[in-house]
This record gives sequence, C-alpha cells and structure tokens, in this order.
Amino acid sequence: MASAANVFIHRLPEVSAHELHVLAVDDSHVDRKVIERLLKISSCKVTVVDSGTRALQYLGLDGGEENSSIDFDSMKVNLIMTDYSMPGMTGFELLKKIKQESSIFREIPVVVMSSENILTRIDR
Repeated sequence: MASAANVFIHRLPEVSAHELHVLAVDDSHVDRKVIERLLKISSCKVTVVDSGTRALQYLGLDGGEENSSIDFDSMKVNLIMTDYSMPGMTGFELLKKIKQESSIFREIPVVVMSSENILTRIDR
C-alpha cells in the first residue's frame, strides 16, 4: 500500500517525501493528531492549526502588517488539508480565501475532507 507522501509526490514530482510540508487545518484535536501522525509516519513535515483563521494567519493572508516580512520560500507549504465543517470558517471558505487572495498559494493543492456524518452539514 502506498504511503500518503508517495501518493502526493506523484502529483508533485519535484518534491521528495521528507521535503513535503503539509498544513493541516481541523477544529477537532483528535482529528488533528490522527492527520499529523499519519503524515509524519510518511516522513512529511506537518504544521497543524485549529481553524481557518489560524491557517490564514500562518500563511500570512490575514491582512496583518506583521506578516508582511514572512519568508514564503522557507515555509514551502506543498499541500493544505482542511476539515470542511469548522465553526467560523468552513474548509471551503478557507479554500476560496487562499485561492482568491494569493497568487503564491494558487497552485498548491488543497484537500477538503470531513468526518461529519450528517449530509445536511456537508452539503452546503
């Protein structure tokens, strides 16, 4: 069975497994830990945050002046994985903000997922 890093590397051929940096966004502490552990087993560098707002802050897209000096080359986020059902900002809203507000992150793949079992919460 292929590891998560190997699957992503097929999409990103210029990135090796130990260089793959994943930003994981989930409001559930348990889900964040599961995602982090699975990706680290696959030799990925993982940064976890608990909300869409924190993800935007990490990426320097929250509009704060303190983020103007961020060195995007040192962050090298290659993939963003986000929960869909989060309070405040859904994963889809996060995806739209990232893709609309930054040409730097426009080409980065985003995986929107959910452990939600209620279709009406996901089907918006």
